[in-house]
Amino acid sequence: MAKISVIVPVYNAEKFLDKCLNSIINQTFKDLEIICVNDGSTDRSPEILNHFAGKDKRIKIITQLNSGLSRSRNKGLAIASGKYAGFIDADDWVDLDFFEKLYNTAEKYNADIAVCGIKRLRTYKWKYHLKIEKEEYTTDTNKKFVLCDVPDKCYVWNKIYRLQALREYNIDFEPDVYFEDRQFTAQALVCMKSLVTVPNVYYNYWTNPHSIVKTKSEKKTKDSKYTKEKMMHFLKEKNVNLDHYFTDVKKFKLFGLTLVKTKYYKHKKEFILLNQIKFAINN
Repeated sequence: MAKISVIVPVYNAEKFLDKCLNSIINQTFKDLEIICVNDGSTDRSPEILNHFAGKDKRIKIITQLNSGLSRSRNKGLAIASGKYAGFIDADDWVDLDFFEKLYNTAEKYNADIAVCGIKRLRTYKWKYHLKIEKEEYTTDTNKKFVLCDVPDKCYVWNKIYRLQALREYNIDFEPDVYFEDRQFTAQALVCMKSLVTVPNVYYNYWTNPHSIVKTKSEKKTKDSKYTKEKMMHFLKEKNVNLDHYFTDVKKFKLFGLTLVKTKYYKHKKEFILLNQIKFAINN
């Protein structure tokens, strides 16, 4: 049994898959089970998967008819055998010590979830999307949400989860909806007992303008509203304090042009000049 099961849903990802898989197979932490779920790809993705599986026996390929991201992740979870499970999207990649640092820190604190920072690449420019500066362990539900910056960042892939706990609480992904991460993340942070943050390591998230989430449709708009309302109802039901999440935004305009925007967020007042220049002042 591997220490970590890594679940990689793959759908028409031929442009990015090499980089993603190389970042996994070259991890400093070797005790991995790598489950690649080919979700009915019609490009060269199956060929790339077979090539990598031929040179790394840790890779398992599951092939299914196109069923969506949620079912792909659920399929991976169903056959996973690791102590922990993690998710990587096929157009992203991770630092080479990603799983080593997350696993060692989770074991050090006996934590159910270990979470690290996120770097986002957009048009060749890096941005720290979530920066974690120190190890913090907590069993306090509200603190978990603050440390992970949820609900603002309901990502599943910058974390590893104790697989037994996911199964014990029946935490999986709702099929046939976009923004499926929201409910999964909310349930995991509420139900799973403990969380630890891991500094100095990153999940690298590429903002693909042609990705499922970025392209617009009536269903995505509908699903965004549905998943947000479902998540917020769940959190209210579980008495999760979301004071850290809400912001007060004010805009100052001249002739229709926004000159200054102010946002109150996480005990800071942020100023944005001409939608370009940002600076913040602690309250």
